[in-house]
Amino acid sequence: MTASPVTLIEIRGLHKAFSGVPVLEGVDFDLRAGEVHALMGENGAGKSTLMKVLAGVYEKDQGQVLVDGRPAALASPRDAQALGIAIIHQELQLMPHLTAAQNLFMGREPRRFGGLLLDDARLNTEAEAVFQRLNLRLDPRTPVGELTVARQQMVEIAKAISLHSRVLIMDEPTAALNDAEVADLFRVIRQLQAEGVGIVYISHKMDELQRIAERVTVMRDGRSMATLPMAGTSVDTIISLMVGRALVHEAVDVPDTSGAPVALRVRGLRRGHAVRDVSFELRCGEILGFAGLMGAGRTEVARLVFGADEREAGDIEVHGRAATIRTPVDAVRHGIGYLSEDRKHFGLATGLDVQANIVLASLPRFASRLGLVDDNATQDTAARLVRQLQIKTPSTQQTVKLLSGGNQQKVVIAKWLLRDCDILIFDEPTRGIDVGAKAEIHKLMRALAAEGKALIVISSELPEVLSLAHRILVMCEGRITGEIPATEATQERIMALATQRDAAPAPQPVTA
Repeated sequence: MTASPVTLIEIRGLHKAFSGVPVLEGVDFDLRAGEVHALMGENGAGKSTLMKVLAGVYEKDQGQVLVDGRPAALASPRDAQALGIAIIHQELQLMPHLTAAQNLFMGREPRRFGGLLLDDARLNTEAEAVFQRLNLRLDPRTPVGELTVARQQMVEIAKAISLHSRVLIMDEPTAALNDAEVADLFRVIRQLQAEGVGIVYISHKMDELQRIAERVTVMRDGRSMATLPMAGTSVDTIISLMVGRALVHEAVDVPDTSGAPVALRVRGLRRGHAVRDVSFELRCGEILGFAGLMGAGRTEVARLVFGADEREAGDIEVHGRAATIRTPVDAVRHGIGYLSEDRKHFGLATGLDVQANIVLASLPRFASRLGLVDDNATQDTAARLVRQLQIKTPSTQQTVKLLSGGNQQKVVIAKWLLRDCDILIFDEPTRGIDVGAKAEIHKLMRALAAEGKALIVISSELPEVLSLAHRILVMCEGRITGEIPATEATQERIMALATQRDAAPAPQPVTA
């Protein structure tokens, strides 16, 4: 007779509200020892809030949290830590100037001479022992700032293990990892499972969850909709539980833009080894996809076009005229908007409200000759764009950092629409965004192209590039290695071009 798995965590009827607005309403959830339990839901469904209650960041309003079958008081992260609960946030909580070992034992450093001096030798030895337990080849004396994102994440996991954590919460752990790094992370996760650690895995990536998770709990509008075995549960079932409807997959409509005016022409763009002699054209009404593996140079090309980085060589034309673009201000003056892959750092002022973020790039048009801003005009304009883009926010005065990822992205789009940019560069437009919000962003991008705007889409998700782009440029090691019309594009063709490391530069398009 097989023993029932041990339940580490049980959450019953959990409620949480902020300023009287319910965020969690009667949520149920449980975690067993040695399992990976996926937590899914649209952005804003309450996943992160639920986990922050479990990690002691927020206090619950009502309901019960049981740890090992006993009610748990989780008034602070220290309380959660004492019960063996650790959370690894999407934005890693590490000190880049400190070593891996120092980050591991911060606040718990071994000391000598009665606690007067730090014991660096013991610190590094103990850190090395934790890394060896996880089969990580990592020098504990390496400054964390010199490590890749994947390695930094391993340091976070090692830190949790050094605290003897039995419950590990991972929030979008693979958002910035390549395939090899994901495989390494999964190896560590399976090792922790074998040791009886329970893992809550928050992600929007269905293919990953089907590989790593035993069960999935789906949340919607602050409620737990269902808990299902991952094996045998279809993607469509999970999506319908998440969004409350069947998601409609729109057929890819590829308009003929070959005769449309050229909005952007780039010739011989170069910057070191990152971008090597890149040339391309983008036409009005076209969605041009950039595909390639991490480090191929796609984002670097976008930053050079936008003036965020200085180019060594290359010419840029906008609507047939030579454009001098040395800074982002120059790019915006020429009608180019750039939606960075890191919207929180480069696309938004997260401490300001929705209204301020939408109008900030266009503020002069709302100011009088004396420099006074017309608040009524900015409020009306922001409200109009909120309605137009269906941004889910209580009001235009809501602080942007409190919005879901999908709605934050819509605020960035609203900002560039208000500037009337007719060339828009979308860099990883739906990273960290749930399937429902992703479909809305895609629909909006297609609508912008239909209005005649010219779009560049950079994405590491090949299905996204294939579903959006009218034409696809593939990059490898700073070069364009191929161009594929959408009607002929497949994942296999793209990957073949994305790995042509020794390929000569691809033939450049001939101007019509």
